[in-house]
Amino acid sequence: MPIRRFAVQLAGIALLACLSGVSAAPPRDDGLKQVEFLIESGQHARALENLEQYLAANPRSARGRFLKAVILAEQKKTPEAIRAYNELIHEHPDMAEPYNNLAVLHASLGQYEPARMALEMAIRNKPDFAVAHENLGDVYARMAAQAYEKAAQYDKSNKSAPLKLKRVTELLSSARP
Repeated sequence: MPIRRFAVQLAGIALLACLSGVSAAPPRDDGLKQVEFLIESGQHARALENLEQYLAANPRSARGRFLKAVILAEQKKTPEAIRAYNELIHEHPDMAEPYNNLAVLHASLGQYEPARMALEMAIRNKPDFAVAHENLGDVYARMAAQAYEKAAQYDKSNKSAPLKLKRVTELLSSARP
């Protein structure tokens, strides 16, 4: 999926796992239903206010902290979201969803190597995590495009690198929603 699609699908990926009870996300906590509703309805500022109150009483809630990272990402506060996912991963290294969402943020910044590493951890934690597998394929495609571009740049006589770059670029652009 292209970078644009990474960013667009962040909410869908995070909320799908978060709200449907997928095991990759932290376990459900009924005290967060209102926060989840507000996130789903796009009321991120209100969701964050409610969540901050919840986290004041439940500071170790993995689900609450996961939702906070989701909200920060939705609010385009990427550095804060990355920090929140990293903190959650540090305390709960067995959860797959935070790694996937962290990878999406890194990829949206063009940081493909950290994205790759995070996706590999997500897959290690949950081998059947299809979204993480797809995202990893997309990261590899982006990395391939960069390599083909450099090969063509450094060797003007190279005929195959520009063709491969074109194919990878077409592949990535055809995956847009």
